[in-house]
Amino acid sequence: MWLTLAGAIGVEVFATLCLRASDGFRKKAWIAPMMIGYLVAFTLLSVTLSLGMPVGVAYGVWSAAGVALIAVIARVLFAEPLTWVMVAGIGLIIAGVLTIELTGSVG
Repeated sequence: MWLTLAGAIGVEVFATLCLRASDGFRKKAWIAPMMIGYLVAFTLLSVTLSLGMPVGVAYGVWSAAGVALIAVIARVLFAEPLTWVMVAGIGLIIAGVLTIELTGSVG
């Protein structure tokens, strides 16, 4: 279950990077990998949910990991800004998701 979620996150990050590389769909070579990537990512997310992972957990981890990975990788590949304030924001997103997920099982 966690492995399929990790796969979904990895493929979604790849697809999003392809979307960025397409430069607003002007670079056509990136469109097919992007579309296939999103299709595979959502398929893997669906498998994760069918294996019993609660949607709140799956989507929380998916979104937090996706935001963090995209921000870091886009900095490296596309020289996009990544300030300390943005890093702190990513940390807060991750902390928020962890708080929701860890306290969701209490009570």
